[in-house]
Amino acid sequence: MSESTATGVDELTHSMTTGLHRKLRVWEVTALSVGFMGPVMAMSLNGIGVAGLVGKAVPFTFLVSFAGTMLVAYAFIRLTRYFAHAGSVYALAGATLGPRAGFFGGFALLGTYLFFSACITGACAVFFGAMLGELGLAEPSGGWLVVVVVSAALALALNVRESTVTTRTLLAIGMVGIVVMVVLSMIIIARVASGSAPVSTGVDLGTLLPGEASMTAVMTAAVFGFLSWAGFESGTSLGEETRDPKRTIPKALTYAVVLAGVIYTLVMFAQTIGYGTDAAGQEAFAGASSTLTELSSTYVGPWFAVLISVIAFCVAFASLLSCTAAAARLVFALARDGFGPAQLARISAKTGAPVVATVTVIGLTVALAMLLAALGGGPIEVYYWYATIATLCMVVAYGMASVGVIRHTFRPGSPIRSWEAAFPVLGLVFLAYVYIVQVAGQETPYSYFPWLAGAWCLAGLAVILAAPRLAERIGARLTVEDLG
Repeated sequence: MSESTATGVDELTHSMTTGLHRKLRVWEVTALSVGFMGPVMAMSLNGIGVAGLVGKAVPFTFLVSFAGTMLVAYAFIRLTRYFAHAGSVYALAGATLGPRAGFFGGFALLGTYLFFSACITGACAVFFGAMLGELGLAEPSGGWLVVVVVSAALALALNVRESTVTTRTLLAIGMVGIVVMVVLSMIIIARVASGSAPVSTGVDLGTLLPGEASMTAVMTAAVFGFLSWAGFESGTSLGEETRDPKRTIPKALTYAVVLAGVIYTLVMFAQTIGYGTDAAGQEAFAGASSTLTELSSTYVGPWFAVLISVIAFCVAFASLLSCTAAAARLVFALARDGFGPAQLARISAKTGAPVVATVTVIGLTVALAMLLAALGGGPIEVYYWYATIATLCMVVAYGMASVGVIRHTFRPGSPIRSWEAAFPVLGLVFLAYVYIVQVAGQETPYSYFPWLAGAWCLAGLAVILAAPRLAERIGARLTVEDLG
């Protein structure tokens, strides 16, 4: 969530910007969108899984993910020119495909939020452990679970109070982290190029090509690359606070995806050559726990590694806040309209926050982390396993937006030219291939994840088929509220 991201931060973003006396400009919306992707968290962890699958072709894999994300982002870029206040996937699906599609998109997105929340607790534990390691302190056995529980408890305390000051501060730290991360990348490249690095493989431009990696491996790894852009659409929630939103929001989304793509490719290139592109370097990259922390210590010094780990923890915690808040909002909306226990629709008289829904989401988040711990997993497994499931749910949700723009293109009187439908069609092909390649030829437990994500989404479809009026009512209300 990434970072960031993480996706679904429209409620927090709205509360952060409501009350501003000036209108946001393109660069400000772009900065917020990039910040909510959580680039520092993404670049610390997502390259590890990619390296294990494609070797030194990590930057190339991120370029593939970049191209695929641009195709997927096209749907949001085009639709926000006509639905300026749409703040989420389900709102765009509801506006273009109807309320039942809005419900289905919302249900898929709820799965994304829940599994992302669980995976981010693992990220918090990884970064906290990395910080302790750089300070020379040993983390006690099972101590990562304490970090998970404490992080979740803090997220609960802040979300029920809707602490926008905390969220704003964490976002600002994340933006500083991006600068620090880029500076580290430039230092690594300079030292490798000058021959003063601890590796001797040099500046290997072959990392920008597939090399020995098969396209199946590249597309399998593209899930982790695609995960890094999660939340790119968060800027769509800023329509009411933006100057000329029908022009500004689409531009900002484009700039955010492109800027993140440039940063990600640069950082992944630096990390790959920083570890070295020989077999030993590839093994070290794939076996890392937090790449930015390790490379900071190697190329700059322990103090820089501590700085990076603190920033990364703050970014991860900010993503945890936004994901759990977004999940609670959806749980509340579903219960309010008759799906689920009525208690989940209770709100705080003081803050208006959906307290019971928030407690439920936080409880599920901790339970998911504890489940993997009981199965012998650690924080890395919590991050990667749940991140994969969440991304696959997100693939389905983003696919709804792509279908929506295709339908909108061919509506009578649509201002979108028919040939432009090629872009969302290619986006759907990318999303479908990313999903399908997770089903075939995967080792356990990764072979289970597409089925788990598919089961979640099919559960939403089952609700539509079993209670179509309920699904239509909920979907219509979600769409109307999010479109403002």
